Amino acid sequence: ALALPFAGAAMAQPAPAAATAAPVALVAGEVKKIDKEAGKMTIKHAPLANLDMPAMTMVFRVKDPAMLEKVKVGDKINFAADRVNGAITVTQLDVAK
Repeated sequence: ALALPFAGAAMAQPAPAAATAAPVALVAGEVKKIDKEAGKMTIKHAPLANLDMPAMTMVFRVKDPAMLEKVKVGDKINFAADRVNGAITVTQLDVAK
């Protein structure tokens, strides 16, 4: 009988962790500038709830330099950003259809 509560707790444990680690919602933005050498892009974006940041235009690092090859200035994008080693970094990027 003691094993059941532990099993139940163990089963319940991953769910909240998964919810916290779930991908953040993608935010709409527009590419304003691309700096391939520095691995950065400037994005005019909607509020970033996960970073508690209002809508603004700012420079982001990119997690993968290949992301910069997918976009051009003026592209409408949907992206996710997070703090990576202290720098606000684009972690996911899709060109809006």
